This record gives sequence, structure tokens and C-alpha cells, in this order.
Amino acid sequence: MAVKATNRKPLFGNRRSHALNTTKHRQKLNMQKVTLENGEKVMMTAREAKKFKKNDRVNEVALEEVNEEKE
Repeated sequence: MAVKATNRKPLFGNRRSHALNTTKHRQKLNMQKVTLENGEKVMMTAREAKKFKKNDRVNEVALEEVNEEKE
């Protein structure tokens, strides 16, 4: 089972009709299952997963550039 790795909560608000009727509305988070490099599965929001993958890729590129400069 994946571990939840976020502290974010759903958004709350009202749905409004043309007659201005209000009903409570809740927007749930877009939770995704992400597998880390060590094989652990984690539940995080799609936005966090996107940032996580981007930062991981940025770190890989930076390490490659540092290694090329050493050679």
C-alpha cells in the first residue's frame, strides 16, 4: 500500500445556480501513486509529482554538467 506524502486538504466552496441556489461543494485532490527510486510507492498530488520529477531531472542534468567539467 502506498504511503500518503502530502499535507494538502480538499478545497471547499459552493455551487451556484442561475437562481443563486447554493449547495456545498468539495474539490478533491488529484492523488497519484508515484514509485520512488528505492522502490517505495508514495501517494502525492499530481502537481507535487510533476515538480518532483522535474526537480529530479534538473538534478540529473546538473550532475552530468559537473561531471563533464571535471573531465
